[in-house]
Amino acid sequence: METLRVERSGGVVQVTMDRPEKKNAINATMFSELRETLIQIERNDDDRCLVLSGSAGDFCTGADLSDQGGPTTDLSRPGIVRMREMNELALALHKLTVPAIAKVDGLAVGAGLSLALGCDLIVASDRARFSMIFARRGLSPDLGASWLLPRLVGMAKAKELSFLGDMVEASAALSMGLVNCVVAVDELDVTVDELAGRLAQGPTLALGLAKTLLNQSFATSMPQALEDEARAQAINFESADTIEAIRAFIAKRPPEFKGR
Repeated sequence: METLRVERSGGVVQVTMDRPEKKNAINATMFSELRETLIQIERNDDDRCLVLSGSAGDFCTGADLSDQGGPTTDLSRPGIVRMREMNELALALHKLTVPAIAKVDGLAVGAGLSLALGCDLIVASDRARFSMIFARRGLSPDLGASWLLPRLVGMAKAKELSFLGDMVEASAALSMGLVNCVVAVDELDVTVDELAGRLAQGPTLALGLAKTLLNQSFATSMPQALEDEARAQAINFESADTIEAIRAFIAKRPPEFKGR
């Protein structure tokens, strides 16, 4: 690919945004390649965990506003059409049924922060910095940030971050619940590799169903949530991984999950 590096090992797919000269800003090609890569991961049963990162010490600085053919800058097409194309990427990440980890070093701002928020877990280095920088560019949040951010940090803090666009250091991001974990920069790769390995060896079907239940939990009632849980468990009951887990429990040994 032109803008991504994709590596697979042990069920983990490492996707690295690779435009270091632009601090991994997203141009039209990267939008397309990210969307297609997520679709491929969803279709590949051997892919059981996604790790999304950036190259050369930064995660992603958002949309590349110097790319005249990009979704935010291509004036030859209506803005709503361009934005709906961007939304396809956000939805592909949101609907991904395998766990997704954002490995954030350096800057994650604008749409880059939106991408990180769209992952299930965010592990950041102690030099990571975050900003909902949209307002400073005369823009409002996109790529799902308006839906994701309040669910992580609460409405009041989400408005503060969105209205002011201030830069947030890693320690503050951890305190407000924006990220799951902050580690020293030289421990970032090892920490994420261990976490991704655990997730890739987990019961992929059950994890995907749990992700769906949690994602829709704010938009459903308790009775509906219980019904959704019942349907998810009924699916799990028929899976080889659940049968293996029960056998392993009885035999007092660790389960060996095969995934979906």
